[in-house]
Amino acid sequence: MSTSHPSLAVDQEGFLLDLTLWDESIAHQIANQDGIVLTQAHFDVIYLLRDFYQKHQVAPANRPLVKLTKENLGQDKGNSIYLMTLFPESPAKFAAKIAGLPKPPNCL
Repeated sequence: MSTSHPSLAVDQEGFLLDLTLWDESIAHQIANQDGIVLTQAHFDVIYLLRDFYQKHQVAPANRPLVKLTKENLGQDKGNSIYLMTLFPESPAKFAAKIAGLPKPPNCL
């Protein structure tokens, strides 16, 4: 992964190995690698995930992510279709990766 953070260590799927290094510029770099241009809507979900991880030490899989989003950001955003528009294919996996978190359990 080419980035302006030359020492940025990631695993083979691009997940950050040192979670303490994460900041918004790193989020943009990771997202760019997957062809995602981050907006405030993305960061609303990303910070929700980071807060969840701080409390539970695990990134939620897709169903819990939908529920978490619904509870915190409202019914209109708390559904898998909305999350797929932000994070294609696997919202839980890509959102966690961009948020600098480990891959959620049960995500391929």
